[in-house]
Parts: sequence; C-alpha cells; structure tokens
Amino acid sequence: MNTIITPRRFSGSINVPASKSHTIRRLLLAAFTEGTSFIDFPLDSLDTRSCMQVCTELGARIVVEPERLTIVGRRRHAAAAKTLDVGNSGTTLFLALAFAALGTEPLTFTGDEQIKRRSAAPLLDALAGLGASVVSEQGCVPITVRGPWKGGTVALSCPTSQYLSALLLAAPLAPAGSATELEIGLLNEKPYIDLTLSYLNQQDIDYKAALDYSWFYIPGGAHYKPFNGMVPGDFSSAAFPACAAAITGGPATLFYLDPHDHQGDKYIFTLLEQLGCSVIWDRSRVTVSRSGPLQAGTFDLNATPDLLPVMAAVAAFALGRTALVNIAHARIKETDRIAVMRQELGKLGIICEERPDALIIHGTGSLQGGIVDGHKDHRIVMALATAALGADAPVEIIGTEAAEVTYPGFMALAAGEV
Repeated sequence: MNTIITPRRFSGSINVPASKSHTIRRLLLAAFTEGTSFIDFPLDSLDTRSCMQVCTELGARIVVEPERLTIVGRRRHAAAAKTLDVGNSGTTLFLALAFAALGTEPLTFTGDEQIKRRSAAPLLDALAGLGASVVSEQGCVPITVRGPWKGGTVALSCPTSQYLSALLLAAPLAPAGSATELEIGLLNEKPYIDLTLSYLNQQDIDYKAALDYSWFYIPGGAHYKPFNGMVPGDFSSAAFPACAAAITGGPATLFYLDPHDHQGDKYIFTLLEQLGCSVIWDRSRVTVSRSGPLQAGTFDLNATPDLLPVMAAVAAFALGRTALVNIAHARIKETDRIAVMRQELGKLGIICEERPDALIIHGTGSLQGGIVDGHKDHRIVMALATAALGADAPVEIIGTEAAEVTYPGFMALAAGEV
C-alpha cells in the first residue's frame, strides 16, 4: 500500500497507543504464570498478534475482549515439537527463545523476511552455555531450541538489549538448585534493561546485579504470580506525532504517557527541547510546539536507537549539521536504518553522510516532494511520513502497511484522515 502525505500543520490531541515493549513482556510473563492474568488496554498491532499466537502455541489460553486480554498460563510450556512463527516481531523472537530453553521438547522458530536476517547468535551461544541444545544457521531463523536449562556462567554481548532481557525473564524459572550467572560485555539500550528489571522487582524475583549491569546472578526455582493492570502508552510511538509537531509547529498534545515509565524512548522529549521546541508536561499528557527555528547539534542515541529514523527526519529541518552518533546497532534492526534514512532523505533533497556508527544530516530547513520507499520497516515508514508533513510538496511513501506492526492508524493520522 502506498500513501501520499500532503504537507500541513500537524496539531491537535492524540491518544498514544499502548507500549509494545510492555505488552509483549506481559504476554510472555502471563503465559508462564500458573493462574490467570489480565492485561488492560494492550497494544493491538501485528507484533502483538504474533506474540499472542506464540504464547498460545506454548500452551497459554488467551481470551480477547474489548480493551482486555485474559491469559491463563502455565509455568512450563506444553508445546510438543513444532514451529512457531513470530512474524516481524524481533522482541517476541528473542524473548521467546529463552523461554523455549526451559522445556525439553524441541521448538523451531521462524518469521518473515526481515526476521530471517536478524541474528540471535550471542543469545543462542549463551543459551547453549546454560545447557540448551541450539540449532541454527549463522544465528538466524529457522532456529531450534531445546532444554533443559541447567544454569552456569556465560558471557554475553548485547548489541540489542533484548538478548539480556530474554535471559533475565526466563532464568528465574530454571530448575530449583540451578543458578544463572551472566557476564555482560557490550550493552546497548540500557533503559530497556531497567524496564525488564521492573517486572522482576514487581514479581519479587531474587537476583543480584552490578550497578553498571556488567554482571547478574539469578537463582532458579522461582515462579511468576498472576497480575493485572493497564499498559502505559508507548514512547517509541509517541515520538512520531511529537516530531510531526516539532517539524510543523504544532501544538500537539499527546495523552496516556507516564513520565516516570522506564521506556528509554521518553528521551525524545528531552531531545526536542534541545532542538528548540516547547515541551510541557501535565501529568500523563504532554504538549509539543515550536515557534522558533530548529537547532542542529550532536545527539548520542546509543540508549535509544529506535529514535534514529524520526530524529533524522527532524534534523532535515534544522539548518546546519546534525550528528546522530553511537548507534552502530541501528544497522541491525528491521533494516540498516542508517543507510536507509540516508538514501530516502536524499530523494527529498537532503544530503546525509554515513559513518559506521553515525548518521550526519545536513539540514536545509525544508524538503522537496517526491517518492520514497519505506523498505517494509515500520519506523522508517512513520519517520518519512513525519518528514513529509513539513515538505514543500506532497510525498508518496511506498509500503506504508508496515506501520501496522506497532502503530495502527498512524498513517491515517499523518494523512489527515482522522
């Protein structure tokens, strides 16, 4: 599907969708909980549905109601040997791989074409070191995992934080008497480890951790308790309407955001202030507007690489050189987002330079119209739509259905259809 975005001032009130990071973590925890859990106001997206299907295949029973999921879980997965399709959901793949290592039946994971290019090799090496049997080709799906999880000490490098989150969530369910010790080298996206640990803390799970997260010790033999509650809004999704307001002036007020949440991408509002925008919080809503020029600068996105595409879009409208740095791991997402944003912004008249771990944008304050390709990457699609709102002429975006992965309805919002 292609969408034509006509330039306009983006303003109004926007209800931000629920967090994907929270929704998928809650689904998998509930699936491995003895008892019934309730997830209120979850994200309804393609990634969520992929995760729900995996949880069902692992033995959970899920009842879908308006604005609520009821999950009847079990401590050990009941799946016999079978293939689980995670669709486009990397979060589901990485987290579920670790949970699969808790059982004694082989489980094979697959996914779409983008998932087939995303390596889980460091996570798989760690699982093998903890006793699991792992079969894959260069760390990519199809991947077959079989327990049991015996515990031990393993080293882990985390270009994506999801490798570590996977082990932290599954390790407490390892057999009683076992222990998992993790020695962490590289760790990107650190705020998402804070998010994962918040769930262990809520569940009163026993663990030890170095202050810098370079070491963890997790005893086995624990169990997760049933839980309920509302899923907070998604700061990663909120970045797109917030940046649309920054580009076009706004004001836009975004609802259902908890400023105290652990999601790393709430950093977008700090970045927008540094770029020269007004950001005003009022409890769970935030208003973004701009009256002066956007200010170029250098921004370290190591902890929040998902912000790269939309920050590149904003930087195109800031006069001068903006550097988005320390983000080599943005190349291993659904696409190589550094290369793709350079290519697509170039089609709209913006000169960008690639570095191994950075994207340099030479902003001109405007964009020309044209045709761009979303590369089947939801964040690329939404970033290009955000940029198009401030262009000098309409922009046609190829493959906009990809936005349904995390933010259903955003393209209609950007196009002014809602």
